[in-house]
Amino acid sequence: MAAITQTSGAGLRSGLSVAVLAGLVFAFVYMIVIGVALALVSGLPTRPPAGLAALAGLAAAVAMVATPLARRGTGRSRALAAIVLVVVLGLLSLGAPFGLSLGRSPFWQIVALTLFVGATVQTLWLCLHDAPWGQVRRYDFERLLIRVARGFGYIFFTVFVVLPFYVMVMTSFKSQAELLANPLDFSIDLTKAGLLSSYTELFTNFRFGTYMLNSAIVSVATVIITLAIAVPGAYAVARLRFRGRAFFARSILLIYMVPAIVLVLPLYAVFSQLGLRNSITGLLIVYPAMTIPVALYMLQGYFRGLPAEMEEAGLMDGLTRAGVIGKITLPLSLPALASVGLYVFMIAWNEFLFAFMFLDDPGIFTLPRGVASLNSSELPRELMMAGAVIATVPIMAIFLWLERFMVQGLAAGAVKG
Repeated sequence: MAAITQTSGAGLRSGLSVAVLAGLVFAFVYMIVIGVALALVSGLPTRPPAGLAALAGLAAAVAMVATPLARRGTGRSRALAAIVLVVVLGLLSLGAPFGLSLGRSPFWQIVALTLFVGATVQTLWLCLHDAPWGQVRRYDFERLLIRVARGFGYIFFTVFVVLPFYVMVMTSFKSQAELLANPLDFSIDLTKAGLLSSYTELFTNFRFGTYMLNSAIVSVATVIITLAIAVPGAYAVARLRFRGRAFFARSILLIYMVPAIVLVLPLYAVFSQLGLRNSITGLLIVYPAMTIPVALYMLQGYFRGLPAEMEEAGLMDGLTRAGVIGKITLPLSLPALASVGLYVFMIAWNEFLFAFMFLDDPGIFTLPRGVASLNSSELPRELMMAGAVIATVPIMAIFLWLERFMVQGLAAGAVKG
C-alpha cells in the first residue's frame, strides 16, 4: 500500500501537472483582467468567458510542455501555444472571445485579444520553459510551483494597484455630463477641450496649491525633527553603554501597540486647552511622536553594522563624539538616512486622522484633509478623483526616485543589525 501511494504521488509530480495548473490559472486571471480593462477603455459591457479561457490556457500550456526542451528557446513553443490558445478560445467562445461580437469596437477587441494571448503565453513560458513532460524530482516540482505562485502574486497585486489608479485618473479627466451618461466608460479623448478642467478648478477655487504647500512644509519639517532626534538616539542605543539600554532598545516600538484613534481624543482635549489645535505646530508635535520610534528602530540596526574601529580611530585623532557622528557615522549612513527620511515623509504626507481632527481652518489644511473636504454631495465626483491624484502622484514620484536608497537602507539595517 505504501509503495502504491508513493508511486501515485510521484506520478502527480510532473511537468504536465504544473502546466495544467498554470494554464488554468493564468488564462483565467488574464481573461478577467483584460476583459474588465476592455470594458473600462471602450465603455462596452463585456462578459469575459473566464472558464472557457481557462480551458484554452490549459490546451496552450500542454502544447508548450509537449514541445521538446531544445526547441523552446527558439520561440516555437510560444508560437505553438499562441496558435492553440487563439484557436481553442475562438471555437469555445463561438468567435466572441470577450462575450461581444467582433463587430462591436473591433479595434479595441483585437488589441485586448493580442494582450491576452501575449501575456498568457509569455507568462506560461516564464514558468514552463524548462519543465519536462514527464515526472520530475520533488525539488524541481516545487520550484515550478513556486514560479506559478509568484507569477500569480505579481499579477494579483499589480492589478489591485494599477486598476484603481487608472479609474481614479480617468475619472478626473471626465466631465460630470460624461460620467452621468456612461459611468462605466473610462476611456479618454485627448482631443477634448477642457481635459484638465478638474485640476484647474481645484487650484483656482479650492486652494489646492495651499494644501500642497502645507503638506510639503509639515512633511519636510517632520523629517528634519525626526532625524534630529532619532540619529543621536539610535547612535546611543547602538554604541554607548548605559543602564536600561537593552530595555529601551526592545521597547522602542511599544507606542505602536496603542491605536491612533485612542490617542486622538485625549490629544484633542489637551491641544484645545493649550491653544495648539487648528495649527501646524500641533501637527509638528504629533507627527514626530509617531515617526521617531520607527526611525530609532531602523537606524539603530544600521549603526550597529558600521565598523566601530573607524569611530574609535576618529576619537583617537581628537574628534569628539559629536564630531565622530557628523564626520564619520552620518556620511556612511546616507542610504539608511535616505530610506528613513522617505518613510517618515510618506507617513506625514499621507496622515489623515490627526489632520482631520485638529484642523478646521482651510488655510492650513494638508492635502489629505483638503481631499476629505471635497467629500460632499454638492461636488462632482471628478473633483474628488482629481484631488486624490494630486495627493498621490507627488509621493509616488518621490518614492520611485528614492526607492533604491530605501531598499539599500532597509536591507543593510536588517542584515547588519
